[in-house]
Amino acid sequence: MPFLIWIIVSVLSAIFFTASTALVIILIVAVYPLIAYFIWVHNIWAVTNLRVIDEGGFFTRYAKESPLDKINNIEYEQSFWGRVFGFGNVDIQTAAEMGETSYQMIHHPKKLKDTITHAQESYKKMQVSHQTQQLAKAIADQSRTTGVSTTLVADELHKLFELLQKGAISQEEYISQKRKLLGE
Repeated sequence: MPFLIWIIVSVLSAIFFTASTALVIILIVAVYPLIAYFIWVHNIWAVTNLRVIDEGGFFTRYAKESPLDKINNIEYEQSFWGRVFGFGNVDIQTAAEMGETSYQMIHHPKKLKDTITHAQESYKKMQVSHQTQQLAKAIADQSRTTGVSTTLVADELHKLFELLQKGAISQEEYISQKRKLLGE
């Protein structure tokens, strides 16, 4: 967009002003797209297995992080020109104090939104897997201390978790069956 504005101003200056005045206007206006380009190049974002990170700035630096487990909603928006040139805005609403983080002029905003959504799903699966492993370890530890064999319960919990991971049972069915196995 800054480059497009520079082209328009350059053409209009060449038409309406003398050559020397037009050249000065074109050079002055050329600074704007250069600054916008350097700011855009130095603005990076990354999606990790735990958070979304945005760092940027050419003259000044800033950094924002949004933990995946605190993200409530992700939206992206593309204008007509954004669809033509492949850029748009992404808004992330979190449960944190700051509430919303906006990423402006992102190249392929749908790809960022989808990447964050997939990272959230992976994070949730990792959390459930970790909880299941802790539960199985606790059952095994209890088995050793009480002398009662609960290895079968741990094996059944592991099988239930695998069914959940494969999508064969829902989260509610998993929780219900887990409670039955644990006698809750």
